Amino acid sequence: MSRILLISNSTLFGSGYLDHAENEIRDFLGDVKRVLFVPYAIYDRDAYAASAAARFKRMGYELTSVHDHVADRFQAVAETEAIFIGGGNTFRLLNALYEQFLLGPIRQRVAEGMPYIGSSAGSNVAGPTIKTTNDMPIVQPPSFDALALVSFQINPHYLDPDPNSKHMGETREKRIQEFLEENDTPVLGLREGAMARSENGSTILKGSTGARIFRKGHDPIETVPGDQLDEWLR
Repeated sequence: MSRILLISNSTLFGSGYLDHAENEIRDFLGDVKRVLFVPYAIYDRDAYAASAAARFKRMGYELTSVHDHVADRFQAVAETEAIFIGGGNTFRLLNALYEQFLLGPIRQRVAEGMPYIGSSAGSNVAGPTIKTTNDMPIVQPPSFDALALVSFQINPHYLDPDPNSKHMGETREKRIQEFLEENDTPVLGLREGAMARSENGSTILKGSTGARIFRKGHDPIETVPGDQLDEWLR
């Protein structure tokens, strides 16, 4: 029953906040009117929530923030029609989800069919763990285990190696390969502008750019918008 939209980035170069994802968000949410926002990935939650509320209002949705429902946050999750977890620092986000005891309630609602939208860090926490995030561990969550709404890992903002770069450090591909030396879970590297839409047991690549899929013991697979990804993400 799960319906999940995972967006690589909230802002695409040359456009405003969520502009590049608006059509997909509208199509995904359908008749939904009320959205609950999770702003925990950003330090200034008030400003972040206000920005998200203004953007969703322009799309025709009423958005409230879970941090404004401290006493009744479980009820807010139980009663909302959809949830949106925004980007920022993935470690801070996951730590707050643990502190607020919200992993279980969100997971349950999504299993019941509530639409889930994640962007950047919000996409990271939709996977089994946050081990493939690009962020610094500015806080230490109790565990790297996340929502596990999808069975594969997410790497938002995936960057291809630049053949002209003089940087001698690890590329994003190398870091993901290191993850697969120690773990078996496939990794979906979403480029800027890419989205993954998972529903009815199937995951389709959306957006304007492609994605790379990394699997242990296999060469990376290049995918383009419109591709069904299930074969490679099992």
